Amino acid sequence: MAVGGLSALMLLDHPVQRFAQDNRGAGSNNVADVVRHFGQPEVYGTLTAGFIVAGLATHHERVAQAGGRLAVALLVAGVATGGAKVAFGRPRPEQSLDADGFRPFSGQAAMPSGHATMAFALATSLADDIDQPWAKVGLYGLATSVAWSRLNDNRHWLSDVTAGALVGITSAKLASGRWRIFHLHPPGLVATPSGMGLGWQASF
Repeated sequence: MAVGGLSALMLLDHPVQRFAQDNRGAGSNNVADVVRHFGQPEVYGTLTAGFIVAGLATHHERVAQAGGRLAVALLVAGVATGGAKVAFGRPRPEQSLDADGFRPFSGQAAMPSGHATMAFALATSLADDIDQPWAKVGLYGLATSVAWSRLNDNRHWLSDVTAGALVGITSAKLASGRWRIFHLHPPGLVATPSGMGLGWQASF
């Protein structure tokens, strides 16, 4: 279903790209420069480390667990996105207006959008843990603004950022245990002889 939806969405890639560039200006560039950081390591990396360190330091296991789930979500999202970029080999709109110019293993890396992937993984993980309407609206709004910034900057097609959102959301849902494969529980902090670590448990 997701593949079919993305294929249909590709019909809008060129119209949306033209609209974004026709309406691009100093104001939109300034906003994009700010919101883009939500999909970059200085934000998601700092937040993840902060949750884990703060949880362990203050002995708030739920905070540390939330950081652990976020770390796994981002790791899965990053690996999946990196592999997909190589496999698809799609050109960025700033490189070529041939949106169908897929050349696997060519070094072209438009699909999926890494910024959108990480932003939606972060937003979904935190929104699910906070579980409040204001958090869902705010976090998903920020993630959507990151996706928009990639269109504004002419770095991605509409279907690229949509694919990134799907990968990010899926990664977070798997890490939290809301979606499961192979009967895996969500990751948690477990005690080991050398200290605390992140572990997965299987249920059969």
